[in-house]
Amino acid sequence: MKYCMVIVTFAGNDEAERIISGLFEKGLIACAQLQDVRSRYIWKGELVRDEEVTAFLKTRADMFEKIEVYIKSVHLYEVPEIIQLPIEKGTAEYLGWIDECINEEK
Repeated sequence: MKYCMVIVTFAGNDEAERIISGLFEKGLIACAQLQDVRSRYIWKGELVRDEEVTAFLKTRADMFEKIEVYIKSVHLYEVPEIIQLPIEKGTAEYLGWIDECINEEK
């Protein structure tokens, strides 16, 4: 079984909490860590300075497609950041805990 971390950026805490709650309800993630960030990026030719919230979601790699579809359907951004990073190694206990938490049948 392969595992991953999905990084997603949100416009603020309310949006992050709403979407992450949906991911938990659907059984797609085991953990979400939130961090306030100051973002700088080019959007439509302009430099944008924003206060955002970045979420680090722990899950199985086979859940990425479902996570992506759900986030795109409810996210406020036209082009949300949804990036998958592989978890190359982890303790057996931690990876086993992820398996216990993922239940896409919810």
